[in-house]
Amino acid sequence: MIEMQLSPQARRMRRIALGDLVYRSAKTFGARNAVVDGDLRLSYAELDARSSQFAHYLLARVGSGRQIGMLCANSADMLVAVNGIHKSGNVWVPVNTKLEPQTIDYVLRHAEVSCVVVDEAIRTQAGMAPLLEALGLPLVVTMGDTADRSAVTLAQSLQGRGTDLPEVEIDGEQPALLMYTSGTTGNPKGVVHSHLSVYSAIMGNIANFGLTHKDVITGLLPLFHCAQHVLAASACAIGASMVLARAFIPGEIARLATEDKVTIFVGLPMMYAALLADKTYTTPDYSAMRLCIYAMAPMPQPLIKTIAAKMTPHILLATGQTEIYPITMSFDALANPGRDANYWGLSGVACETAIMDDDGNLLSHGQVGEIVHRGPNVMLGYFKDPHATAAAQKFGWHHTGDLGMFDGGGQMLFLDRKKDMIKSGGENVASVKVEAAILAHPDVAGVAVLGLPHPRWSEAVCAFVVRKPGAACDEAVIIEHCRSRLGGFEVPKAVRFVDALPATATGKIQKHMLRQAHSHFWDKETA
Repeated sequence: MIEMQLSPQARRMRRIALGDLVYRSAKTFGARNAVVDGDLRLSYAELDARSSQFAHYLLARVGSGRQIGMLCANSADMLVAVNGIHKSGNVWVPVNTKLEPQTIDYVLRHAEVSCVVVDEAIRTQAGMAPLLEALGLPLVVTMGDTADRSAVTLAQSLQGRGTDLPEVEIDGEQPALLMYTSGTTGNPKGVVHSHLSVYSAIMGNIANFGLTHKDVITGLLPLFHCAQHVLAASACAIGASMVLARAFIPGEIARLATEDKVTIFVGLPMMYAALLADKTYTTPDYSAMRLCIYAMAPMPQPLIKTIAAKMTPHILLATGQTEIYPITMSFDALANPGRDANYWGLSGVACETAIMDDDGNLLSHGQVGEIVHRGPNVMLGYFKDPHATAAAQKFGWHHTGDLGMFDGGGQMLFLDRKKDMIKSGGENVASVKVEAAILAHPDVAGVAVLGLPHPRWSEAVCAFVVRKPGAACDEAVIIEHCRSRLGGFEVPKAVRFVDALPATATGKIQKHMLRQAHSHFWDKETA
C-alpha cells in the first residue's frame, strides 16, 4: 500500500473549503452579478471582497473554529456574512427565523455560538432583544442601522478590513455548518456538515441541473434552509446569478422572473400554482426559463401541464434532507407519464440509494422498506447526540425514515414517512397515496391525510383539505372522488375543510400539529 505524508503546501493546494468558491468565481466572473436583491446588484468581485472583509472581522473578534449564529431573512447581506463565516474557518449556524423565541434561544445555546449575525428587523421583534441581550454575545446587525450601541452593523464590521482571502487552514472534513432540524417530536437536533459534504452536494447539483455561469436562479425559499442554501452555494461555485426575494408575492415574483430573465425557477407546488394564477402582473415573460424545480410536496399533473405550457417543459422534483445535503434524488414527471406524483425518481450523482429492511438487508426492486443513502453529502452527525447519530447511520447507511420501493424500471416510489403510515383495520395505508388522489380534484389546493385513533379501526383515515378560492366541493364529493381512485380501505372515513394547513417556513406540512390538535377527533364523532 502506498503511504504519503502531505506537506502543508500540498494540503493547502488540495483543500476543499466553501469560502474558496466565491473567491474563485470572482477571479473569472468578477463583473457578473452574483446577487440581485431588489435594486442592489452585487457583483462577484464585490461579494468576494465584502465576505473576505467580514472573515477578517470574525478572525479578529472571535477567532476561527467557533460557531456563528445567524438570524436573517434572504438578502445580499446574509450571503456576504455566510461566505465570510466560511472563509474564516468558523461554523455557520443558521436559525429558522419563524421559530418562537424560546426555541431560538435553545438553538443558540445548544450550538454554543460565539457571535450572532441578525437582521435589525428581527432583532427588534417581540422577545428577541432581551433574548440576545441575555446571551451576552457580540452582535453583528444586518439590513440597516441599529439603535443597539453594543452591536456593530455589517457595514461597520467591514470598515478597514482587508479584501484578501484570509490564510486560514481548513480541512475538508472540518465542520462548516450546524443546521437544526424542525424538531417535530421535541427539541430540534443539530446537524453537522463538513466543507466536503456540502461541496459534494454542490458539485452534484451542478451536474444534475446542468448549471452554468449563464444561469439566473431564484432565491425564494429561506436561505437558512438546506435546499435554498445549496442552490446559492452552487450558483457561487459556477458563477451563476441568484435573484433573492424576502416574501412570496406572486405578481412581484413574476416581474422579477421576467425582468431578470430567470432561467431556473425553484419553488413549492403552491408557489407555482399562485404564480400562474396571478393577474396582477399582466406581462409575464418566461421565455428565458429552461428548468423548473419543485420540492417538499407532490405536484398535481394538471399543474405540471400548466407549467410545461407557460414556463418550460423541463420540470424536476428534487429531494434531500438536512442530514444528507440536497439533492439526493430527482424525478422528471413529463418523461415518466405512467408514474404518479409520489415518485422520487433516480439518485443524484453525489449519493447512492437503496431500500433496506429493519435488519439491515438490502431489498430488491418491488420490495418495500426504508429509503437509505450513502455518499459524501451525508452529515458528520448530530451535534452532541452520539446515540441519534448511531441510529441514523446504522449498517453504514443514512436512514431517512421514509418508506419506498424501486419499481421495475429502477425508479424510486415514495410510499410514506415511517411515522405517517396509517394502520387501519389491519391494512397499511400510505397517506401520500391518498393525498395524491385528493390533489387530483380540480377544487383542491392542498391536503394533509393522517390516521387518527379510532375505536374500531385502530386508526381511521382522515383528510384535511384546503379548497381553491371560490370552490364549493364538500365531503361527499371528495369521498366519491377517492372511491374511483383508491381501494376501499384507503378512502378517507372523514374529510374536514380548513383555511390553511400548518407548515414550516419552507412549506413542509406539519402533520404532528394536526395530529395533536385532532387526537380525540373520533371520540367526538362517535359520541
